[in-house]
Amino acid sequence: MMLSVCTPVSPAELEARLRLHRLPEIGSKRFAKLLDAFGSASKAISAPASAWRALGLPAACAEARRCPQVRDGASHALRWLERPGQHLLMWDQADYPALLAQIADPPPLLFVAGDPLILEQPQLAMVGSRRASRPGMDTAGAFSRRLAGAGFVITSGLALGIDAAAHRAALDVGGLTVGVLGTGLENFYPQRNQRLADAMIASGSAVVSEFPLDAGPVASNFPRRNRIISGLSLGVLVVEASVASGSLITARLAAEQGREVYAIPGSIHHPGARGCHRLIRDGAVLVETIEHILETLRGWQHVPLSTAAPSGDHPLLRLLHAAPHTSEALADSSGWALPKVLAALTELEMDGRAVCENGRWLARTS
Repeated sequence: MMLSVCTPVSPAELEARLRLHRLPEIGSKRFAKLLDAFGSASKAISAPASAWRALGLPAACAEARRCPQVRDGASHALRWLERPGQHLLMWDQADYPALLAQIADPPPLLFVAGDPLILEQPQLAMVGSRRASRPGMDTAGAFSRRLAGAGFVITSGLALGIDAAAHRAALDVGGLTVGVLGTGLENFYPQRNQRLADAMIASGSAVVSEFPLDAGPVASNFPRRNRIISGLSLGVLVVEASVASGSLITARLAAEQGREVYAIPGSIHHPGARGCHRLIRDGAVLVETIEHILETLRGWQHVPLSTAAPSGDHPLLRLLHAAPHTSEALADSSGWALPKVLAALTELEMDGRAVCENGRWLARTS
């Protein structure tokens, strides 16, 4: 579900969207329904309650529109956005992450602390058990360092265990990493990882959430955030997980979104390996080295001879030599799927043949 890219929203429309976002029982689908029906959040907020009922929306939604807590929360969010390094991405704006926009229910609003531009760079998600074994933590760290060193942004959920190990390892090698929260950015959970999140933001990485800034840790919100982890990423690597782990939810969502799913095997006697073994039986790529991941991504980058220029130039480079492009524009111009474009751009960047500046890709000239 995706609205057409429109002109920047007015201050009044921004405030209305923030109010709409705080209403009870409003998810991404109902948010979209309201904007489709009324044309804007401002008109939706001012529409009569009967019009909301006609759309099949719960009475609690319409009744809460003028609630002081809703107004105050929106006003607080506007003040939050005035501070350096704090941003709001909206699903009908050009700066919204193109890969995330492709999923069935992209979040209408995405709060970002840190650098929002890295959300357009090729990401790989790493997830696993909160109660991971020491070997599992070491494995997560080793893969994260290698993948971050290869130019991928490491994306995870900033939970204890595997998530935290993946984020820290990316920072250790000067890489970039994205943390996706299941709470609001001002109500961080788990608190033990607050310093890690601060270090990520300070180093040029980012922490994001679709929830209102003050939203607390509600159990149902964590599976919802998992679709963002997978939706931002080219693929999801599950390092260690039981069969009941939320990491398997992330892997399932990744498969439904057309992303690659990778799993690291373990001992048949270790409960934390059983989730990974189930994923492998269901078709996930069995991973023992980073090359097993890179091989699948390079597969997307294969360029048929019929599409190559006489000079042997890469098809995407021909477009970039003509003019700078966003990754989404390259997908439109080339006819390639966006994941394939992002994977190809990663290799071109690693080869020193392309560079991303301010969200647009340019061909490097020798």
